[in-house]
Amino acid sequence: MSFTVLAADPASSARRGELVLPHGKVETPIFMPVGTQGSVKTLHPTELDLLGAQIILGNTYHLWLRPGHELIKELGGLHDFTTWQKPILTDSGGFQVWSLSKLRKITEEGVHFQNHLDGSKMLLTPELSMEIQAALGSDIAMLFDECPPYPCDEAYAAKSLALTTRWARRCKDWITANEPRSGTGRQHHFGIVQGSIYANLREQSARELVEMDFDGYAVGGVSVGEPEEEMFRAIDNAVPFLPQNKPRYAMGLGTPPQILEMIGRGVDMFDCVMPTRIARHGMAVTLDGPINIKNLIHAKDPRPICESAHPHVAGFSRAYLRHLFRAGEILGLRLLSFHNLHFYLRLVSEAREAISAGNFLDFKKNFIDRYTRNSQSTTP
Repeated sequence: MSFTVLAADPASSARRGELVLPHGKVETPIFMPVGTQGSVKTLHPTELDLLGAQIILGNTYHLWLRPGHELIKELGGLHDFTTWQKPILTDSGGFQVWSLSKLRKITEEGVHFQNHLDGSKMLLTPELSMEIQAALGSDIAMLFDECPPYPCDEAYAAKSLALTTRWARRCKDWITANEPRSGTGRQHHFGIVQGSIYANLREQSARELVEMDFDGYAVGGVSVGEPEEEMFRAIDNAVPFLPQNKPRYAMGLGTPPQILEMIGRGVDMFDCVMPTRIARHGMAVTLDGPINIKNLIHAKDPRPICESAHPHVAGFSRAYLRHLFRAGEILGLRLLSFHNLHFYLRLVSEAREAISAGNFLDFKKNFIDRYTRNSQSTTP
Protein backbone atom coordinates (compact mmCIF):
# COMPACT_ATOMS: atom_id res chain seq x y z
CA MET A 1 0.00 0.00 0.00
CA SER A 2 1.21 3.46 -0.84
CA PHE A 3 0.18 6.45 1.28
CA THR A 4 1.49 9.89 0.38
CA VAL A 5 0.93 13.11 2.29
CA LEU A 6 0.31 15.71 -0.41
CA ALA A 7 -0.28 18.79 1.76
CA ALA A 8 -0.22 19.75 5.43
CA ASP A 9 -2.14 22.59 7.05
CA PRO A 10 0.33 25.05 8.61
CA ALA A 11 -1.86 25.85 11.63
CA SER A 12 -3.14 22.38 12.60
CA SER A 13 -2.34 18.70 12.19
CA ALA A 14 -4.71 18.37 9.23
CA ARG A 15 -3.21 16.73 6.17
CA ARG A 16 -4.25 15.83 2.66
CA GLY A 17 -3.11 12.51 1.25
CA GLU A 18 -3.52 9.81 -1.35
CA LEU A 19 -3.99 6.15 -0.48
CA VAL A 20 -3.33 3.61 -3.24
CA LEU A 21 -5.22 0.32 -2.77
CA PRO A 22 -5.76 -2.76 -4.97
CA HIS A 23 -9.09 -1.45 -6.27
CA GLY A 24 -8.13 2.18 -6.73
CA LYS A 25 -6.91 5.40 -5.20
CA VAL A 26 -8.54 7.11 -2.23
CA GLU A 27 -8.11 10.83 -1.49
CA THR A 28 -7.85 11.66 2.20
CA PRO A 29 -9.36 12.94 4.41
CA ILE A 30 -12.17 10.62 3.35
CA PHE A 31 -15.56 9.55 4.65
CA MET A 32 -16.50 5.92 4.04
CA PRO A 33 -20.19 4.97 3.68
CA VAL A 34 -21.12 1.89 5.69
CA GLY A 35 -22.39 -1.15 3.79
CA THR A 36 -22.90 -3.47 6.74
CA GLN A 37 -24.30 -6.48 4.92
CA GLY A 38 -22.76 -5.80 1.51
CA SER A 39 -25.13 -2.91 0.81
CA VAL A 40 -25.18 0.76 1.72
CA LYS A 41 -28.78 0.84 2.85
CA THR A 42 -31.33 1.87 0.16
CA LEU A 43 -28.65 2.86 -2.42
CA HIS A 44 -27.56 1.25 -5.71
CA PRO A 45 -23.78 0.98 -6.31
CA THR A 46 -24.10 3.34 -9.30
CA GLU A 47 -25.58 5.93 -6.94
CA LEU A 48 -22.55 5.56 -4.69
CA ASP A 49 -20.42 6.35 -7.73
CA LEU A 50 -22.66 9.31 -8.56
CA LEU A 51 -22.33 10.87 -5.12
CA GLY A 52 -18.54 10.46 -5.19
CA ALA A 53 -17.91 7.58 -2.80
CA GLN A 54 -14.32 6.33 -3.09
CA ILE A 55 -14.33 3.50 -0.54
CA ILE A 56 -17.08 1.75 1.44
CA LEU A 57 -17.23 -0.58 4.45
CA GLY A 58 -18.37 -4.17 4.81
CA ASN A 59 -19.06 -5.90 8.11
CA THR A 60 -17.14 -9.09 8.85
CA TYR A 61 -19.51 -10.30 11.58
CA HIS A 62 -22.71 -9.94 9.58
CA LEU A 63 -21.29 -11.25 6.30
CA TRP A 64 -19.80 -14.26 8.11
CA LEU A 65 -23.19 -15.17 9.56
CA ARG A 66 -25.11 -14.45 6.35
CA PRO A 67 -24.51 -15.46 3.57
CA GLY A 68 -21.11 -16.74 4.75
CA HIS A 69 -17.57 -15.84 3.72
CA GLU A 70 -17.02 -19.11 1.84
CA LEU A 71 -19.99 -18.44 -0.45
CA ILE A 72 -18.82 -14.88 -1.08
CA LYS A 73 -15.32 -16.15 -1.90
CA GLU A 74 -16.79 -18.75 -4.27
CA LEU A 75 -18.69 -15.98 -6.08
CA GLY A 76 -15.59 -13.88 -6.63
CA GLY A 77 -15.19 -12.00 -3.35
CA LEU A 78 -17.07 -9.05 -1.92
CA HIS A 79 -16.32 -6.77 -4.88
CA ASP A 80 -17.89 -9.09 -7.46
CA PHE A 81 -20.64 -10.17 -5.07
CA THR A 82 -21.80 -6.57 -4.56
CA THR A 83 -20.69 -5.23 -7.99
CA TRP A 84 -18.77 -2.45 -6.19
CA GLN A 85 -15.35 -2.37 -7.87
CA LYS A 86 -13.74 0.43 -5.86
CA PRO A 87 -11.94 -0.09 -2.54
CA ILE A 88 -13.64 -1.81 0.41
CA LEU A 89 -12.62 -1.84 4.07
CA THR A 90 -13.91 -4.60 6.32
CA ASP A 91 -14.04 -4.32 10.08
CA SER A 92 -12.96 -7.23 12.23
CA GLY A 93 -16.29 -8.08 13.87
CA GLY A 94 -14.98 -7.06 17.28
CA PHE A 95 -17.30 -4.09 17.71
CA GLN A 96 -20.39 -6.10 16.73
CA VAL A 97 -19.48 -8.82 19.20
CA TRP A 98 -18.90 -6.12 21.84
CA SER A 99 -22.43 -4.86 21.22
CA LEU A 100 -23.80 -8.34 22.03
CA SER A 101 -22.78 -7.92 25.67
CA LYS A 102 -25.59 -10.12 26.99
CA LEU A 103 -24.88 -12.88 24.49
CA ARG A 104 -21.08 -13.21 24.60
CA LYS A 105 -18.12 -14.29 26.73
CA ILE A 106 -14.57 -13.07 26.10
CA THR A 107 -11.71 -15.54 26.62
CA GLU A 108 -8.06 -15.70 25.58
CA GLU A 109 -9.08 -17.85 22.63
CA GLY A 110 -11.58 -15.34 21.27
CA VAL A 111 -15.21 -14.39 21.79
CA HIS A 112 -17.89 -17.00 22.42
CA PHE A 113 -21.34 -15.70 21.61
CA GLN A 114 -24.84 -16.57 20.53
CA ASN A 115 -25.69 -15.97 16.89
CA HIS A 116 -28.24 -13.16 16.99
CA LEU A 117 -30.04 -14.73 14.01
CA ASP A 118 -30.72 -18.23 15.33
CA GLY A 119 -29.23 -18.42 18.83
CA SER A 120 -26.54 -20.97 17.88
CA LYS A 121 -23.21 -20.92 19.73
CA MET A 122 -20.34 -19.31 17.81
CA LEU A 123 -16.66 -18.54 18.39
CA LEU A 124 -14.84 -15.69 16.66
CA THR A 125 -11.06 -15.68 17.06
CA PRO A 126 -8.35 -13.35 15.73
CA GLU A 127 -7.31 -15.99 13.22
CA LEU A 128 -10.85 -16.61 12.01
CA SER A 129 -11.50 -12.88 11.64
CA MET A 130 -8.42 -12.62 9.40
CA GLU A 131 -9.49 -15.71 7.45
CA ILE A 132 -13.00 -14.32 6.88
CA GLN A 133 -11.69 -10.97 5.71
CA ALA A 134 -9.18 -12.64 3.39
CA ALA A 135 -12.03 -14.64 1.85
CA LEU A 136 -14.08 -11.47 1.42
CA GLY A 137 -11.14 -9.95 -0.45
CA SER A 138 -11.41 -6.45 1.00
CA ASP A 139 -8.67 -3.93 0.28
CA ILE A 140 -8.23 -3.16 4.00
CA ALA A 141 -8.83 -5.66 6.82
CA MET A 142 -9.00 -4.57 10.44
CA LEU A 143 -7.37 -6.53 13.25
CA PHE A 144 -9.57 -8.32 15.78
CA ASP A 145 -9.76 -6.39 19.03
CA GLU A 146 -11.75 -6.02 22.22
CA CYS A 147 -13.62 -2.74 22.54
CA PRO A 148 -13.85 -1.85 26.26
CA PRO A 149 -17.10 -0.31 27.49
CA TYR A 150 -17.51 3.22 28.72
CA PRO A 151 -17.17 3.82 31.56
CA CYS A 152 -14.59 1.33 32.79
CA ASP A 153 -11.84 1.64 35.38
CA GLU A 154 -8.18 1.71 34.44
CA ALA A 155 -7.54 -1.83 35.64
CA TYR A 156 -10.23 -3.20 33.30
CA ALA A 157 -8.99 -1.03 30.42
CA ALA A 158 -5.41 -2.24 30.94
CA LYS A 159 -6.47 -5.88 31.01
CA SER A 160 -8.58 -5.39 27.90
CA LEU A 161 -5.71 -3.65 26.10
CA ALA A 162 -3.30 -6.46 26.96
CA LEU A 163 -5.72 -8.94 25.40
CA THR A 164 -6.14 -6.76 22.29
CA THR A 165 -2.35 -6.59 21.92
CA ARG A 166 -1.99 -10.35 22.21
CA TRP A 167 -4.76 -10.77 19.63
CA ALA A 168 -2.97 -8.29 17.35
CA ARG A 169 0.15 -10.47 17.46
CA ARG A 170 -1.93 -13.51 16.59
CA CYS A 171 -3.46 -11.60 13.66
CA LYS A 172 0.06 -10.66 12.55
CA ASP A 173 1.17 -14.28 12.76
CA TRP A 174 -1.81 -15.40 10.66
CA ILE A 175 -1.13 -12.72 8.07
CA THR A 176 2.55 -13.66 7.85
CA ALA A 177 1.70 -17.34 7.43
CA ASN A 178 -1.17 -17.01 4.99
CA GLU A 179 -0.92 -13.90 2.85
CA PRO A 180 1.69 -12.56 0.45
CA ARG A 181 3.39 -9.39 1.66
CA SER A 182 3.92 -8.00 -1.81
CA GLY A 183 2.02 -7.58 -5.05
CA THR A 184 -0.50 -5.05 -6.27
CA GLY A 185 -3.52 -7.07 -5.17
CA ARG A 186 -2.55 -7.94 -1.63
CA GLN A 187 -4.84 -7.16 1.28
CA HIS A 188 -3.72 -4.47 3.72
CA HIS A 189 -4.16 -4.53 7.48
CA PHE A 190 -4.81 -1.83 10.07
CA GLY A 191 -4.12 -2.14 13.79
CA ILE A 192 -6.62 -0.67 16.26
CA VAL A 193 -5.48 1.52 19.16
CA GLN A 194 -7.46 0.88 22.33
CA GLY A 195 -7.06 2.05 25.93
CA SER A 196 -10.39 3.68 26.76
CA ILE A 197 -10.03 7.18 28.28
CA TYR A 198 -6.57 6.58 29.75
CA ALA A 199 -3.75 8.52 28.07
CA ASN A 200 -0.98 6.16 29.17
CA LEU A 201 -2.86 3.16 27.76
CA ARG A 202 -3.59 4.90 24.45
CA GLU A 203 0.12 5.71 24.07
CA GLN A 204 1.11 2.17 25.04
CA SER A 205 -1.32 0.67 22.54
CA ALA A 206 -0.15 2.92 19.71
CA ARG A 207 3.52 2.17 20.36
CA GLU A 208 2.97 -1.58 20.56
CA LEU A 209 1.02 -1.66 17.30
CA VAL A 210 3.55 0.51 15.47
CA GLU A 211 6.29 -1.87 16.57
CA MET A 212 4.35 -4.69 14.85
CA ASP A 213 4.38 -2.64 11.63
CA PHE A 214 0.91 -2.63 10.09
CA ASP A 215 -0.18 -0.82 6.93
CA GLY A 216 -2.26 1.75 8.82
CA TYR A 217 -3.72 2.43 12.23
CA ALA A 218 -7.17 3.10 13.62
CA VAL A 219 -8.31 4.60 16.91
CA GLY A 220 -11.06 2.37 18.27
CA GLY A 221 -13.22 2.42 21.37
CA VAL A 222 -14.54 5.91 20.61
CA SER A 223 -18.15 6.91 20.16
CA VAL A 224 -19.22 4.22 22.63
CA GLY A 225 -21.14 6.53 24.95
CA GLU A 226 -18.35 8.74 26.23
CA PRO A 227 -18.66 12.57 26.30
CA GLU A 228 -17.41 14.31 23.18
CA GLU A 229 -14.42 15.78 24.98
CA GLU A 230 -13.27 12.26 25.92
CA MET A 231 -13.64 11.23 22.27
CA PHE A 232 -11.34 14.05 21.19
CA ARG A 233 -8.93 13.28 24.03
CA ALA A 234 -8.65 9.65 22.89
CA ILE A 235 -7.54 10.89 19.46
CA ASP A 236 -5.11 13.38 21.00
CA ASN A 237 -3.61 10.62 23.16
CA ALA A 238 -3.06 8.24 20.23
CA VAL A 239 -2.32 10.12 16.99
CA PRO A 240 1.04 11.68 18.08
CA PHE A 241 2.46 8.17 18.45
CA LEU A 242 1.36 6.93 15.02
CA PRO A 243 3.60 7.15 11.93
CA GLN A 244 3.38 10.21 9.69
CA ASN A 245 3.69 8.05 6.57
CA LYS A 246 0.71 5.78 7.24
CA PRO A 247 -3.06 6.48 7.25
CA ARG A 248 -5.00 7.07 10.47
CA TYR A 249 -8.61 6.05 10.87
CA ALA A 250 -11.10 7.13 13.57
CA MET A 251 -13.71 4.39 13.75
CA GLY A 252 -17.44 5.06 13.94
CA LEU A 253 -17.41 8.87 13.81
CA GLY A 254 -19.43 11.04 13.72
CA THR A 255 -21.27 14.34 13.19
CA PRO A 256 -19.95 16.81 10.58
CA PRO A 257 -18.36 19.08 13.26
CA GLN A 258 -16.74 16.05 14.91
CA ILE A 259 -15.22 14.95 11.62
CA LEU A 260 -13.69 18.39 11.05
CA GLU A 261 -12.33 18.41 14.60
CA MET A 262 -10.73 15.01 13.97
CA ILE A 263 -9.25 16.11 10.65
CA GLY A 264 -7.64 19.01 12.49
CA ARG A 265 -6.07 16.44 14.83
CA GLY A 266 -4.47 14.53 11.97
CA VAL A 267 -7.04 11.83 11.21
CA ASP A 268 -7.41 10.72 7.58
CA MET A 269 -10.33 8.27 7.43
CA PHE A 270 -13.83 8.12 8.92
CA ASP A 271 -16.95 5.99 8.83
CA CYS A 272 -20.33 6.26 10.49
CA VAL A 273 -23.81 4.79 10.02
CA MET A 274 -25.38 8.08 11.04
CA PRO A 275 -25.94 9.64 7.56
CA THR A 276 -28.10 6.75 6.34
CA ARG A 277 -29.60 5.89 9.73
CA ILE A 278 -30.98 9.36 10.40
CA ALA A 279 -32.11 9.59 6.76
CA ARG A 280 -34.43 6.64 7.32
CA HIS A 281 -36.04 8.66 10.13
CA GLY A 282 -36.54 11.76 7.98
CA MET A 283 -33.48 13.72 9.09
CA ALA A 284 -31.39 15.61 6.54
CA VAL A 285 -28.06 17.30 7.23
CA THR A 286 -27.67 20.82 5.83
CA LEU A 287 -25.14 23.62 6.08
CA ASP A 288 -27.40 25.11 8.76
CA GLY A 289 -27.65 21.94 10.80
CA PRO A 290 -29.98 18.94 10.62
CA ILE A 291 -33.65 19.29 9.74
CA ASN A 292 -36.54 16.88 10.21
CA ILE A 293 -38.26 16.75 6.85
CA LYS A 294 -41.36 15.23 8.45
CA ASN A 295 -42.11 18.41 10.39
CA LEU A 296 -45.28 20.29 9.46
CA ILE A 297 -43.26 23.41 8.69
CA HIS A 298 -42.05 21.78 5.45
CA ALA A 299 -45.54 20.83 4.21
CA LYS A 300 -45.71 23.64 1.62
CA ASP A 301 -42.00 24.45 1.31
CA PRO A 302 -40.91 24.55 -2.37
CA ARG A 303 -37.18 24.74 -1.58
CA PRO A 304 -34.71 21.88 -2.01
CA ILE A 305 -33.19 20.32 1.09
CA CYS A 306 -30.32 22.80 1.03
CA GLU A 307 -28.43 25.08 -1.31
CA SER A 308 -25.60 22.59 -1.81
CA ALA A 309 -27.80 19.59 -2.62
CA HIS A 310 -26.60 17.23 -5.35
CA PRO A 311 -28.46 17.58 -8.69
CA HIS A 312 -29.75 14.03 -8.15
CA VAL A 313 -31.77 15.39 -5.20
CA ALA A 314 -31.97 19.16 -5.70
CA GLY A 315 -35.03 19.00 -7.97
CA PHE A 316 -37.23 17.64 -5.21
CA SER A 317 -38.91 20.10 -2.85
CA ARG A 318 -39.04 19.75 0.91
CA ALA A 319 -42.82 19.49 0.56
CA TYR A 320 -42.46 16.48 -1.76
CA LEU A 321 -39.91 14.79 0.48
CA ARG A 322 -42.20 15.25 3.47
CA HIS A 323 -45.03 13.73 1.44
CA LEU A 324 -42.89 10.67 0.63
CA PHE A 325 -42.21 10.02 4.31
CA ARG A 326 -45.82 10.52 5.33
CA ALA A 327 -46.92 8.15 2.56
CA GLY A 328 -44.34 5.53 3.51
CA GLU A 329 -42.69 5.66 0.08
CA ILE A 330 -39.20 4.10 -0.15
CA LEU A 331 -38.04 6.90 -2.45
CA GLY A 332 -37.97 9.25 0.53
CA LEU A 333 -35.46 7.03 2.34
CA ARG A 334 -33.37 6.72 -0.81
CA LEU A 335 -33.24 10.44 -1.54
CA LEU A 336 -32.34 11.46 2.01
CA SER A 337 -29.73 8.70 2.28
CA PHE A 338 -28.16 9.90 -0.96
CA HIS A 339 -28.29 13.51 0.19
CA ASN A 340 -26.74 12.89 3.61
CA LEU A 341 -23.88 10.82 2.20
CA HIS A 342 -23.23 13.45 -0.45
CA PHE A 343 -23.16 16.10 2.27
CA TYR A 344 -20.50 14.15 4.19
CA LEU A 345 -18.44 13.44 1.08
CA ARG A 346 -18.64 17.06 -0.03
CA LEU A 347 -17.54 18.12 3.45
CA VAL A 348 -14.34 16.06 3.35
CA SER A 349 -13.71 17.16 -0.25
CA GLU A 350 -13.90 20.81 0.80
CA ALA A 351 -11.67 20.00 3.79
CA ARG A 352 -9.08 18.57 1.39
CA GLU A 353 -9.19 21.75 -0.67
CA ALA A 354 -8.87 23.92 2.44
CA ILE A 355 -5.83 21.94 3.59
CA SER A 356 -4.17 22.43 0.21
CA ALA A 357 -4.98 26.14 0.34
CA GLY A 358 -3.55 26.44 3.87
CA ASN A 359 -6.77 27.77 5.41
CA PHE A 360 -8.28 24.68 7.02
CA LEU A 361 -8.82 26.27 10.45
CA ASP A 362 -10.83 29.12 8.93
CA PHE A 363 -12.87 26.64 6.92
CA LYS A 364 -13.52 24.52 10.01
CA LYS A 365 -14.52 27.48 12.16
CA ASN A 366 -16.87 28.95 9.54
CA PHE A 367 -18.54 25.60 8.88
CA ILE A 368 -19.04 24.70 12.55
CA ASP A 369 -20.25 28.19 13.48
CA ARG A 370 -22.94 28.07 10.80
CA TYR A 371 -23.87 24.42 11.32
CA THR A 372 -24.38 24.80 15.06
CA ARG A 373 -25.86 28.31 15.09
CA ASN A 374 -28.43 28.34 12.31
CA SER A 375 -30.39 25.14 12.71
CA GLN A 376 -33.40 25.33 10.42
CA SER A 377 -35.43 22.73 12.25
CA THR A 378 -37.74 25.39 13.67
CA THR A 379 -37.63 28.01 10.91
CA PRO A 380 -39.61 28.33 7.67
